[in-house]
Amino acid sequence: MPDLSLEAYISTAELTRLIGIALDEDLGPDRRDITSELMIEPDQQGQAVFRSRQAGRLCGMAILPALAEAIDDALKFEPALKLEPTLNDGAEIAAGDKLATLAGPMRGILAMERIALNLLTHLSGIASQTSLYVTAVEQSLSQTQAKICDTRKTLPGLRALEKYAVAAGGGVNHRIGLYDAVLIKDNHLAHIPADQLATKLTEAVNHARHRSPKPAFVEIEVDTLEQLRIVLAAKPDIVLLDNMNPGQLLEAVMIRDRQGEGVLLEASGNITLETVAVVAGTGVDRIAVGAITHSAPALDIGLDIT
Repeated sequence: MPDLSLEAYISTAELTRLIGIALDEDLGPDRRDITSELMIEPDQQGQAVFRSRQAGRLCGMAILPALAEAIDDALKFEPALKLEPTLNDGAEIAAGDKLATLAGPMRGILAMERIALNLLTHLSGIASQTSLYVTAVEQSLSQTQAKICDTRKTLPGLRALEKYAVAAGGGVNHRIGLYDAVLIKDNHLAHIPADQLATKLTEAVNHARHRSPKPAFVEIEVDTLEQLRIVLAAKPDIVLLDNMNPGQLLEAVMIRDRQGEGVLLEASGNITLETVAVVAGTGVDRIAVGAITHSAPALDIGLDIT
């Protein structure tokens, strides 16, 4: 199970803001559930169980205590909601597993239900999809140390939590945004004449490494092997190999080993569960998969009143 810390991804203030948006969406500005007001007495107490209905990798449990506290503050019922987690983020789960119990005012339980499930199913879906890719690489016949990386293909406002979910699934986080690492892509280079490219890239890499704060890494994208040879001379930390087939990736690794010792190679572009093991077997160090965030199906999790 991975060693996870939600606080490393999102501050208490940011999590509070995100939960506040969720409460605004569901309970409106007056913080009301008009259906429960019709059907549930204010003092009625109850208990419910979060339970998985599908096997996968769990993520989102660490958010629930703050959500329960926010529901209490919004609806002001007594006593406070009591959450007792059974499993933690990163755990492998089977269909039918008990994830947590929630006890307290029924109106509070029902107000929390959908927000909690939205977060749990979405983040667990990402963690589960990531885990499938990680497992496919680990179980491949090749001797590989390739790591599955995420991308910036995330939902606005949820990037921190989605990257946390990738880590829960055993993946590795790429840059957080445009501000923390350098990734020079084809659109950054389109205006530069070919005979000036090597000089411009070397200057850019050197300038990046003298910035304050220093970027987490300097990476350059290529889509041909000839570009790779030019880029390696600039000595970036990582070269992104975009949309190369396995044969090209194998050759790219050989070129790197001859000309760019210490430079990591990252494969990217249309990599699927069916192809990821072959890509890993070429000897690349990292495999970027946008699908683990932008196309991960939700994991089926429910809340059952007991």
